[in-house]
Amino acid sequence: QVQLVESGGGLVQAGGSLRLSCAASGRTFANYAMGWFRQRPGKEREFVGAVSKSGSTTNYQESVKGRFTISRDNAKNTVYLQMNSLKPEDTAVYYCAATGVMYLTTRPASYDYWGQGTQLTVSS
Repeated sequence: QVQLVESGGGLVQAGGSLRLSCAASGRTFANYAMGWFRQRPGKEREFVGAVSKSGSTTNYQESVKGRFTISRDNAKNTVYLQMNSLKPEDTAVYYCAATGVMYLTTRPASYDYWGQGTQLTVSS
């Protein structure tokens, strides 16, 4: 089992920045690729980005490329989502998730463990 706890959500003005953190415990963190997803009001959960087990490779949803950056610190068992130039449409509950698959998957069903989510609200 891997337990994931997100933190860092809140209210921010459009154009602002925020960093989300996801702390992992349980099994060896470095054995899992990590993803960030979000669920906007009335929408299905969607892929935001992911980082490989070593942190050397990332991929992102097109709408956040150049604005969001995912990184991880395997010594601290933590993955981060740095969000810049925030827009009201980024308002959502953000989830981190862990997957044991070898490639950076965008499919929620491929992720084995999920955090409880943290709310981000971007005001216009």
